[in-house]
Amino acid sequence: MAPASVPSLGARIRQERLAKGVSLRALAREIGVSASLVSQIETGKSQPSVSTLYAITTALSISVESLFDGYGGDGYEGDGYEGDRYEGEAAEPRAVTVSAAPSTVLHALAAFAADPGRRIGPLVAAGERETLELDSGVVWERLGHVPGTDVDFLQVTYRPGGSSSSSGGLMRHAGTEYGCLTAGELVLTLGFDEYTLRPGDAVCFESTTPHRYRNDGAEPAVGVWFVFGGNAR
Repeated sequence: MAPASVPSLGARIRQERLAKGVSLRALAREIGVSASLVSQIETGKSQPSVSTLYAITTALSISVESLFDGYGGDGYEGDGYEGDRYEGEAAEPRAVTVSAAPSTVLHALAAFAADPGRRIGPLVAAGERETLELDSGVVWERLGHVPGTDVDFLQVTYRPGGSSSSSGGLMRHAGTEYGCLTAGELVLTLGFDEYTLRPGDAVCFESTTPHRYRNDGAEPAVGVWFVFGGNAR
């Protein structure tokens, strides 16, 4: 857990917004999302998608890295639950720790996250994809983006031992998730259920359901993922 003296990600966004004299509604209009979503991000009830985080920092004229200064690469708290318990199921709800990437990954995050108004495509060659490598053994490759749409279109690779959460906790975020595995095997924990995905298997679910992907095998697990509506709530 981050030290008490270090504000949460949402609190830092709020501090920067107020310091710039920008209202919540004005920021929401600027980045093309609802004021409700901005409020949820600032209060820690929702974690921003990569694109939303980049749009916020661009609108406030700050760097992505500045929002994570002081965390020492240890992480920030996200909504959800840890282990096998939902929030409210245990006597004291526990937060999921979402691994915050080191500075090199934060630089990659800023480069990877597309300006919502920037087109990627119509053709994205295999050797020209924007790539982000996470310290949890996961590689995201951006396959395209159409301005005005709220879709993350990705090829995701889970290296052997890789997981969507380096802390081992389950995560949740706004949006709806669709994925199809093309190679390897991947274990999906979704709520209290666990599924093993093999090549050709597909999944879809609301991303607000606590979930985690992990690769327990000896070969990389590769799939194509769409995440819809991560900026719409």
